Amino acid sequence: MPIAIGTKAPDFNLKTATADGLKDVKLSDNFGKKQTLILFFPLAFTGVCTQEMCDVSAGLGDYSGLNAAVYGISVDSPFAQAAWAKQNKIGVTLLSDLDKKVAAAYGVIFHGLAGIGDTSARAAFVVGTDGVVKYAEQTATPKDLPNFAAIKAAIAK
Repeated sequence: MPIAIGTKAPDFNLKTATADGLKDVKLSDNFGKKQTLILFFPLAFTGVCTQEMCDVSAGLGDYSGLNAAVYGISVDSPFAQAAWAKQNKIGVTLLSDLDKKVAAAYGVIFHGLAGIGDTSARAAFVVGTDGVVKYAEQTATPKDLPNFAAIKAAIAK
């Protein structure tokens, strides 16, 4: 079960790949400054995940206009994420949760995806500037996308 609305969001410090190498991204760096949309997705280079991150990338201006940072988190390495982002023109900041600790902290481990192992489930969290979860959703299956209208409404509140 994903963590509940009203819960203090578990802080994290994850790696993202940039043109200058690996960079640390810490959730709490946004506290007091901006809201954060965290999108957990199972795996890079898969159809639904590519659709989701490309669609979100196309609408990144909507989120920045609402003073929200957007992070996509998967269990892929930051190097695989960077290659996937480049190939698909994904503009979302992708964060590597290779050891699955952040997915576990948020309660969104998907056990045995397609018989290949554990990944993160497809899930979305909006974390307010105060570090508290304002929206939490885990989709019924990895093939389902989160409710982006509800996500934007939660950010706009």
